[in-house]
Amino acid sequence: MYNRLTKKIAVAAISTAALLAGAAQAVAGDWKPQKPVELVIMAGQGGGADRIARLFQSIIQKENLSNMPILPVNKGGGSGAEALRYLKDKEGDAHVIMATLNSYYTTPLRTDIGVDIEEFTPLARMAMDTFVLWVNADSDIQTLDDYVAAVKAAGGSWKMGGTGTGQEDSLVTAMLEQEFGIQHTYVPFKGGGTVAKNLVGNHINATVNNPAEQMGFWQAGKVRPIVTFTPERLAVFPDVPTARELGHDIVYWMQRSFVAPKDMPADAVAYYTEMLEQLGATPEWQEYASGKALVADMLTGDALQNYFLNERSKHAEILASIE
Repeated sequence: MYNRLTKKIAVAAISTAALLAGAAQAVAGDWKPQKPVELVIMAGQGGGADRIARLFQSIIQKENLSNMPILPVNKGGGSGAEALRYLKDKEGDAHVIMATLNSYYTTPLRTDIGVDIEEFTPLARMAMDTFVLWVNADSDIQTLDDYVAAVKAAGGSWKMGGTGTGQEDSLVTAMLEQEFGIQHTYVPFKGGGTVAKNLVGNHINATVNNPAEQMGFWQAGKVRPIVTFTPERLAVFPDVPTARELGHDIVYWMQRSFVAPKDMPADAVAYYTEMLEQLGATPEWQEYASGKALVADMLTGDALQNYFLNERSKHAEILASIE
C-alpha cells in the first residue's frame, strides 16, 4: 500500500513539473514589447531606406502586428555610422530594431567606428532593391552610349548626385567609371529623395537612384531611365535594357533588412522575426515591392547572418578595387 501511494505521488510530481515547465515555455514564447519600439533608419528622410522603413511601420500599425507602436528614427550621419554606433550601444535592448542597407557593411569597412556587424542579431531580409541610371527628361541622352559620350565630353564636370562616398550609389558610379574610363563630379546629398529632386531641378546631370526614389518623377515625365543594373529587365521598365545585355557586366543589389542589437533576448528575436514574416506576407507589401521594382526575398536567422558576412567580403573587394 505504501509503495503504491509513493509511486502515485512520484508520478503526480513528475506530471506537475512537466506542466510547470510547459507553462514557463509558453510564457517565454508569449513575450511582447513593454514600451514603444525604436525603428532606427540608417539614412536621412525621403530616400529609399526611409520610405520603405516608414511603409513597414505603417503596415505594422494597420495590421496590428505589434502590440506597441513602432517609432521610426533617422540616424543617417556618417553614411550610417551614427546608426551603427547607436545600435552597438543598445546591447541587450529588446526595444530597438534597425532597418539596414548596404552601408551596413561598407561603412565599418571604410571607417574605424568600432563596430563589427557579426555581433548584431539578424532578424529578416525583406527584399533586394535595384539601381537604375537616370537623367532629366529634358536631356538629349536616350541610350547608355549617349550617356558615356556626354560624360566624356564634359571633361570631368558631369555631376552625378548621390548620398555619400562609400554609399551604394557611389559604388555603382565607380563601377561605371571603371567600365567606361569616364569621370564624374560626385555631388553628395543627405538622402535619395533630395537627390531625386535635384535631378528634376537640373542641379545635377544624373543619378543611379533606386526606382522607388524616382518613380513619382518618372511617372510625371520628369526623368528618364537609361539602363538598369540588374540581371534581367525590370517588369516596371520593360523597355529599359540592362547593362549586362548591352555587354557591360555591372550588376548591383541593395538589401533591405532588419537587425537588432547584440544579445537581444531570444524571445524578443522570435517576436520581431515573426512580426516581419507576417509583414512580408501582406498584400500591401507585396504590391509595393512589385510596383517599385524590389525583389521580395525573405531570409532570417543564420541564413541571413551568412548572407551579411558574404556580402561584407564582396564589398571589401569592391572597395579595394575602386579606392
